[in-house]
Amino acid sequence: MTWIEGRFEENVVTTSLEQAINWAKQSSIWPMTFGLACCAIEMMATGASRFDIDRFGAGAFRATPRQADLMIVAGTVTHKMASRVRRLWEQMPDPKYVIAMGACTIGGGPYFKYGYHVVKGVDLVVPVDVYVPGCPPRPEALLEGLMRIQDKIKAQKLTKGTPSVLPVPHHSGYVQDPELVTV
Repeated sequence: MTWIEGRFEENVVTTSLEQAINWAKQSSIWPMTFGLACCAIEMMATGASRFDIDRFGAGAFRATPRQADLMIVAGTVTHKMASRVRRLWEQMPDPKYVIAMGACTIGGGPYFKYGYHVVKGVDLVVPVDVYVPGCPPRPEALLEGLMRIQDKIKAQKLTKGTPSVLPVPHHSGYVQDPELVTV
């Protein structure tokens, strides 16, 4: 028996501040409305009544990145769209999370070999936390990805860190070093 047992009434819960903050964060994830191709239909179905993403505290899809903390990249990311994806990700407040949904988002999909216009994985543009494979993935798979994001949030420690600078792929398919690029 530890020193804390028996010192409180039955209805008192003790926890750390870190656990309480992580519980609040994982129970109120706000995803951004961001669909690029056919995977977006499955993402919309996840918010519908049959699958009900609201059960996980993530039902309030936001239309602006400044109010969202989860980006679900659903669909084919082209080189022309990569800079916009990056810009939206940079506008999101910290902490922010990314789910890559679908085969085209994860690795180029059927356009991998001959698609000169397709980014060979959104992880070249933004850091991805969870990958949801499939073509297109079912809404249940997206809910599983959301639960993996919640597991990551639950395990977080309260520390300050510097965000890493990731390069944006060029239309040639090669990645430019962010320190050499001038804006």
